[in-house]
Amino acid sequence: MKETGKATLTYGDGKSVEFPTYGGSHGPDVIDIRKLYAQTGMFTYDPGFLSTASCNSTITFIDGDKGELLYRGYPIEQLAAKCDFLDVCHLLLFGDLPDATQRKDFVSRVTNHTMVHEQMQFFLRGFRRDAHPMSVMTGLIGALSAFYPDSINLHDAKQREISAIRLIAKLPTLTAMAYKYTVGQPLIYPRNDLSYSANFMRMMFAVPAEEYKVNEVLVRALDRIFILHADHEQNASTSTVRLCASSGTNPFAAIAAGVACLWGPAHGGANEAALNMLYDIQKNGGVEKIGEFIAQVKDKNSSVRLMGFGHRVYKNYDPRAKLMRETCHEVLNELGLGNDPLFKLAMALEKIALEDDYFVQRKLYPNVDFYSGIVQKAIGIPVPLFTAIFALARTVGWIAQLNEMIADPEYKIGRPRQLYTGAARRDVKR
Repeated sequence: MKETGKATLTYGDGKSVEFPTYGGSHGPDVIDIRKLYAQTGMFTYDPGFLSTASCNSTITFIDGDKGELLYRGYPIEQLAAKCDFLDVCHLLLFGDLPDATQRKDFVSRVTNHTMVHEQMQFFLRGFRRDAHPMSVMTGLIGALSAFYPDSINLHDAKQREISAIRLIAKLPTLTAMAYKYTVGQPLIYPRNDLSYSANFMRMMFAVPAEEYKVNEVLVRALDRIFILHADHEQNASTSTVRLCASSGTNPFAAIAAGVACLWGPAHGGANEAALNMLYDIQKNGGVEKIGEFIAQVKDKNSSVRLMGFGHRVYKNYDPRAKLMRETCHEVLNELGLGNDPLFKLAMALEKIALEDDYFVQRKLYPNVDFYSGIVQKAIGIPVPLFTAIFALARTVGWIAQLNEMIADPEYKIGRPRQLYTGAARRDVKR
């Protein structure tokens, strides 16, 4: 972070104060207003943090206008094509892609922590069978601190690293446990001879009655989903993890808080909403009725919304959506679903949205959620589990962000200010 100049704020009766401006390696400069209150007695007002940088970070960069996403400087397109998820985990956690020796060590460490404490099964059985997977995941992840008390000190770098490895390794196991529990099937233990994503698919879909066959096309598709969702700058759930961890709580509790935030339909539930939208269109006439659906979307008085298009940050085509679109074709062709009506409907909707002036002018391009829901459904993942898959993938990003914050000598407990608009001071008259 380098100082680039000064910004002058004029307020009140001609008073003025200067603040330093800083520039990063990418993106807009920032105005350092940390001394604003001390020098002026005023706060800034920025609901939703639309113009506020809450931290400096070296992990992920998004250029929304260019449609660019970088993990530690590497374009997401290159990582998705040339790396697997554990390579990306190493990159996010330690700053660089692993060499052959580092990769072997890292994969071994993660693989050797895939099992969870056997008593977690009894904890799982306390949930109703029809409980939403995200409620189960929030409880299970938060409970890890009770089962692994040797790695809950947030201010001990070694313990943070152990908890990071444990979370990355155990999230697939916990997610699969949550799924198996809801469908009443026996839990499948992890197998250390399989890759990270192959092991997860086996725990999800294998049954004791027959041998499970790994399909490499589907494994690679799932691995790509994990990579594309691994981190995404200072979004709602990442900010939640940082804010929660700023109090000094343990890593497991901070990640559970991130899962709870991700559960919201405006955040992690968007791919589920996009798929449900396609189902609704299909139910009401399919491709033949897309015109009517688009007309409803444009109608200001209609409650119909176009899900899976547009993004808070991207004002261009979401780079993850391009990769997910390719993966979608690969999966459906592998499974013989090239003529799947849902996918045809999605392509028709995409074509209209990309050519219609209404959507083009508003830059409502398809985002990653538009395609990832179709891919997961084709693989066999049930819709209620979509957000849990998202949480599984995002955990490494949350941990990397948490570690970065704790290591920052300037970090303090998060304490947003407010503009109070309630009643003035008044006395109780009795």
